[in-house]
Amino acid sequence: MSIRINTKELLAILETTPANQNIMLVGKHGIGKSKILSDYFTSKGNKVVPLFLGQMSDPGDLIGLLHKNDATGLTEFMPPYWFPTDDTPVVLFLDELNRARPEVLQTIMDLALNRTLAGKSLPKGSRIISAVNNGEEYQLTDLDPALVSRFNIYDFCPTANEWLLWAEKKQLDKRVIEFISQNPDYLDGDGREIEDGSLEKSPDRRAWERVSQIISTLKSEEINDTHKKIIAGIVGTKATSKFFESLKASIMLSAIDILTKDFELSKRLLSKYITPQFAVLNNNLFRTLETASFSEKQKDLAAQNLQAYFDLLNQLKQREAMAHFASIFSKPDYPNSLMFIIQNAPELYSKLTNFISEIR
Repeated sequence: MSIRINTKELLAILETTPANQNIMLVGKHGIGKSKILSDYFTSKGNKVVPLFLGQMSDPGDLIGLLHKNDATGLTEFMPPYWFPTDDTPVVLFLDELNRARPEVLQTIMDLALNRTLAGKSLPKGSRIISAVNNGEEYQLTDLDPALVSRFNIYDFCPTANEWLLWAEKKQLDKRVIEFISQNPDYLDGDGREIEDGSLEKSPDRRAWERVSQIISTLKSEEINDTHKKIIAGIVGTKATSKFFESLKASIMLSAIDILTKDFELSKRLLSKYITPQFAVLNNNLFRTLETASFSEKQKDLAAQNLQAYFDLLNQLKQREAMAHFASIFSKPDYPNSLMFIIQNAPELYSKLTNFISEIR
C-alpha cells in the first residue's frame, strides 16, 4: 500500500531525511511537485538541478559525451553542462523518471546508489529526488525493482486546502479561489475519464493559476464568450462551464470585506445565507486570517467583526455552521489564525473553547 502524504508532510520529510537517502514522489502532473521542491531547497541556499528524463534520447544526454583525453591518451566522458564543478552539493531532481528510456534508466542506477555518474562523483551532501507520474493516461516505462529499492517512495497527494492557502498568499484572483473553495474536485481534474491519446484539457493547479492571470484585471461582467474560450483551452470545457456558472451565481461576501468593513453592512446579506454558504465563508475567513497582513487598527476591527460573525451564527441558530467554524479553529491547519484569535479576540476564544466542550 502506498504511503500518502500532503504538502506539510512532504516538507517534514525533506527536512528529516538525510541527504544520502533518495526520495521518490509519485503523483499526477500539475500538482506542484517540482515547484515545492525547488522553493524549499532554494530557500535553504541549495542549487536545484532539474533533469527531465523523459526528454532524453540516449544516455549521452545525461552522462555527457565521450572524448579522448590528450594528456592520458584515454577516452573519458566530458561532464554534462549541469554537473557541479565547484564541489558544492546540489539537489538533483530527476523528473519524469518513469518516462525515461530503459537505456537512460540504466545510467541512473549507479547515480542513485553511489552518487556517481560515468566515474565522476557528485559533491558530498548532494541529494537525489525523483518524481514519477502515475495513471493510465501516461505513457510510462516500467521501473526496475532494483532501482525502485534505492528510493524512499511517497504518494504525493496535496490537499485542496493547502493549495487554497498558497493561492491566498500568492494573491490569485479571488473568483478562482472562491470557485475551488466551493468545488475542490475541480482542482486536479473534472471527473471525466480521458481516453488514451485524447488532447482534451482537464484542470490542474498550474492551469488555475493561468486562469487567474487571464481574468485578474477583468470585472466579472467584462468576462465574455471569447474569454470563456480562452479559459476552456486552459482547464477544459466542463470546468469552464462550472466556473462561469459560479461567476453568474456568486453573491458571496469576501472574507476581507467582512473583517475590515462595517459589519452592519455585511450582516444584512449574511442573514440570507444558508449552511453550505456559511461553511465556504468559514474557510475563507480562516484562510484570510492566516495569510493577510493587518495594521493595528485593522486587527482591532477584524477581531471585532470575527466576534460579531460568530455571534450572528448563534443568533441565526446556525448550529451546524458554528460547529464547522469551531472544527476549523480546533485543527492545526491555521496556526496564524489561532494566534490571531487568542491575542486579539479573547472573548471569541473563550466562546469557541466552551462551544467545543459542549459538543464533545
